[in-house]
Amino acid sequence: MPRRDASGDGTPRPATIRDVARHAGVSVATVSRILSGTYPKAPATRSKVMRAVRELDYVANAHARGLAGVRPKSVAIVVNSVISPHYAHVAQGVHEEAARAGRLCIVATTGGDPERELAVIQLMREEHAEAVILVGNIKPDAAYRERMAGYARALALAGSQLVLCGRPPLGRDVPAIVVEYDNTGGAFAATSHLLSAGHKHILFLGRQAGYTTPDSRVAGYRAALAAHGVPHDPRLEVDGTMERREGYRMMRERLDRGPGDFTAVFASNDQIAAGAREALRERGLRIPEDVSMVGFDDLPPSADIDLTTVHIPHEELGRTAVRLALKSETPGAAEHVLLGTHIVVRGSVRPRVGEASAPA
Repeated sequence: MPRRDASGDGTPRPATIRDVARHAGVSVATVSRILSGTYPKAPATRSKVMRAVRELDYVANAHARGLAGVRPKSVAIVVNSVISPHYAHVAQGVHEEAARAGRLCIVATTGGDPERELAVIQLMREEHAEAVILVGNIKPDAAYRERMAGYARALALAGSQLVLCGRPPLGRDVPAIVVEYDNTGGAFAATSHLLSAGHKHILFLGRQAGYTTPDSRVAGYRAALAAHGVPHDPRLEVDGTMERREGYRMMRERLDRGPGDFTAVFASNDQIAAGAREALRERGLRIPEDVSMVGFDDLPPSADIDLTTVHIPHEELGRTAVRLALKSETPGAAEHVLLGTHIVVRGSVRPRVGEASAPA
């Protein structure tokens, strides 16, 4: 069907929904319902309309659809950064489950800025996203809890659902879904693996007091030491953020003080492990011949460097967050799910001959 001129000068104008309806031989209302996903199953009619859309190169006017109350269904995932492999893999799980449920997936970044986070939440509320999924390590102080409770209640009033992914719950009176993974149990398993191989002097890289993720991993590390009857030495815990360059810095500074006070390393995540490995290699130290090492995350590069690590179900975190949000019949429902972690044994740990220990 040829398009009409917009001004009489031969310039084609975009096709309208009326053009699509006329071309398909159906009503405008039928086209609107098919494009919004609310039309009952009628393959022949749907096929005619979609063929007309393609032939006319029709693009729906999002503003007009918004004024008419017709919006694409969507879920949003809000992360500090898309560069982090952890966030990227969780976002992939959100995308997969959203697509399976026929929803669009919106990804927003905040850089850890509370003001930007607030702006994103407000935008998602205005866009009527069915769920807003917040991901990442945080410092759960009073200001954070108050802010999250406000988000949860505002979204619930708008018919949306707040999901905290990899973050702790806020309390029974806050209408938010929580999807966590077992940080403490994973750290306990990783440390126990080193202890069972005879390592009693284990350097912990990536302590960050007050932040949920490293605090939980430190707790698992210390619990494993206690369970194996090994005294806790706070001098073997090193402060740093969860980045590769920080792993390099922490290990290099530790080696500058002189080697010999540790035989194994528990890196708080795989990126820290990669940076620490580089620093060790610069000093001529080999893994596992000279120093054993475990990480945490089990992201793809860990297999490339043969790193024993703790597997986090990244994609399943995202998929579970979407499933729980969309199955909720009442916006603002509260639910708490804890996913398991497990250790993946590779070649980065070497037993200390004659010093292997059994769990207490």
